[in-house]
Amino acid sequence: MVELKVLGQGESGAPGVAGSAGGCASSGCGSRSDSLSHLPEHIRAKVHNHPCYSEEAHHHYARMHVAVAPACNIQCHYCNRKYDCANESRPGVVSELLTPDQAVKKVLAVAANIPQMTVLGIAGPGDPLANPGRTLSTFRALSEQAPDIKLCVSTNGLALPDVVDELCQHNIDHVTITINCVDPDIGAKIYPWIFWKGRRIKGRRGAAILIEQQQKGLSMLTERGILVKVNSVLIPGVNDQHLKEVSRVVKAKGAFLHNVMPLIAEAAHGTFYGVMGQRGPTHDELQALQDACAGDMAMMRHCRQCRADAVGLLGEDRGDEFTMDKIEAMEIDYARAMEERAQVHAAIEANREAARRKSNESVVSLVSLKRPTREPRPVLMAVATAGGGLINQHFGHAREFLIYEATAQDVRFIGHRKVDLYCSGGDTCGDAETALSKTIRSLSGCEAVLCAKIGYEPWGLLEEAGIVPNGEHAMEPIEEAVAAVYREMAEQGALNKPVPAKLRMSA
Repeated sequence: MVELKVLGQGESGAPGVAGSAGGCASSGCGSRSDSLSHLPEHIRAKVHNHPCYSEEAHHHYARMHVAVAPACNIQCHYCNRKYDCANESRPGVVSELLTPDQAVKKVLAVAANIPQMTVLGIAGPGDPLANPGRTLSTFRALSEQAPDIKLCVSTNGLALPDVVDELCQHNIDHVTITINCVDPDIGAKIYPWIFWKGRRIKGRRGAAILIEQQQKGLSMLTERGILVKVNSVLIPGVNDQHLKEVSRVVKAKGAFLHNVMPLIAEAAHGTFYGVMGQRGPTHDELQALQDACAGDMAMMRHCRQCRADAVGLLGEDRGDEFTMDKIEAMEIDYARAMEERAQVHAAIEANREAARRKSNESVVSLVSLKRPTREPRPVLMAVATAGGGLINQHFGHAREFLIYEATAQDVRFIGHRKVDLYCSGGDTCGDAETALSKTIRSLSGCEAVLCAKIGYEPWGLLEEAGIVPNGEHAMEPIEEAVAAVYREMAEQGALNKPVPAKLRMSA
C-alpha cells in the first residue's frame, strides 16, 4: 500500500520547509505559509497573507503596485526603457505614471473596493530607489493613512544601502532584490553599465559595484529583521548554471525566498537580448534549475512577473477599474473600509483553517499494484482556477494554468503557464482554433487538465495530444483533487507505465 498525503499546517514533512530533511530539498516549494513552522511567530505573521511570499496565500489575497518610479540607475540587456522592463517582476508599459499623492489615493481606493488586497508594492517602472523622493514619500503617507496594508519595495539593489534605515521607518518589512549573479564576469554579460555617483560605469567594473551594493544591502536588511526575497532572471547560456551559486550565497546572508524567473526576450521589445535572439528557458529548464536551487533555498514558483501597475490577485489585472479619472469620482471612507477589510480577512482565515483541518485528515491511499515493477512515477497536472485554492474555472476562460506535480509522497505546486484566451463568447472566437492549439502546446508534459467545465472540441484535442481532461472535481480544493486523480491513475495501473509517447514527443 502506497500512501499519498496532502500535507497541511505545521507538518514537519510539508513541502518547502527550508532546511528540513523532508522539506525544500525534496519538494522545492518553500513559499507556502503553512509550511513555515520552523520560523518565529512574528515572521510567519508577516508572511501568512502575503500573496508574493506565500504560495498558499496567493489563492486568497490580492496585491497591487503603484508606478511612481520612472528612472533607473542601471541598464540590463533584457530591458528597453522605451517599453519598460519585461522582466524583474514588472513587464509591460504602465498605463499611468503616478505622483505620490495620486498613488496614495489609488491605494486607498483599491483597498476599499478589493478588501482581499493586503500588499502594496513599488517596483517601477524604473528602480524605486533610484527615485527615492517619490518612493519614500509614497511609503511615508501610506504608513500613516493605511496602516493595515503591507508595504513592499522591489529594487536592483544599487542604491539600497543608502536608504535601508529610512525603509525601516515606514512599515516596510518586505524587500525584493533582483540579483542575477555574484560573479562580475557574468554580470558584465547582463549589465552593460550602471550609473553610480554621477558617473556611468561600464562592463565588469560596473557589475562588480552593483554586486557589492546588492550584497551589502541584503545583509543590512536581514540584520534589521526585514524579509528579503531575491529575484533572479534565468538567462540560458549566461547565468543558468551560476544561479545555484547565487542561491547559496543569498541564503547564507539571510534571504528568505528565491524567485528564479524565466527570461522574457522578444525581438518586438527592442531589448539587446531580444534583438540578438537570446532565447528564454523552456518549462523543463526552469523547473530543473528551481529544483537544483531548492537544495539551498526556499523557492518561489508562483510569480507572475507582474506589471508595475498591477492590481488584483496574482494572475489577474484589474487596473482598468482604477484609473485616476475613476478614482477621483470615488468617495472613500477608509476608516470604515478598514473595518470591512478586517471582517473579510477574518472570513478568509476561517476558510483557510477549515481547509487545513480537512487537509490534515486527508490521506489518499493508492491501490498497490500486483507485483509492481517500479515506484509509481510522478505526474504533472494542469489546473484552471479563478482563485480561492479551488478548481473553479472553465477551461476556455483560463488565461493561465497552475501546474502541480503529484508523487506517491505528496502534491506540490511547481509553476504556472500563461495562455491566450481562446473563448470569450459571441463572435469573438474567430482565432479560437489557433489559440486552442497554442494552449494545448503550452501544456506539454502534463498528463491531465483539471477544470470546472470544458467543451467538446478542446476535450477531443486534448485527448489527441495525450492529455486527459477532467471536470469531475469542480469546486474542490486543488491539492485534494490532484491527489484523487493521481490515485485513480494508480488504480488503473497507469503509474507503472512510461509517460505516454505523445507527451514525450510534445515535451
